[in-house]
Amino acid sequence: MSAEHATARVSAPRVRPRSAPATSAPAPRPRLRVVRPPAQARTHVPFVVTCMAILAGALLSALLLNTQLAAGAYETRTMDVRLAELARSEQQLSAEIDANKSPAQLAARATELGMQPAGATGWLRLADGTVSGGVEPAP
Repeated sequence: MSAEHATARVSAPRVRPRSAPATSAPAPRPRLRVVRPPAQARTHVPFVVTCMAILAGALLSALLLNTQLAAGAYETRTMDVRLAELARSEQQLSAEIDANKSPAQLAARATELGMQPAGATGWLRLADGTVSGGVEPAP
């Protein structure tokens, strides 16, 4: 035996790995399942409305500003015309005053009012109450 055993090979039983125990196949998924509703798409309407409101406000402001400037221009024109009329009137009145200041005009106007030209100059002496100079009493 020893020789036989020496020449003979001892073979060990082969160990096969154990396969996993057979489990039942997973249950098939149902065809219907819960689905999330689609995400709300963000609408651009508020942004567009805000932009249009800003644009409308800007246009309205420009229109009101332009209207006010036009009204101011008309008022300025009216005031310029009035100023020119007053300047012309002032010039006429100044010319009339200068004409009335002339000595000939003053004498004619005084005569119309019943004034007489002054005669010689006289002096009154207060110490003794005498009048000297060629003074005649007014008629």
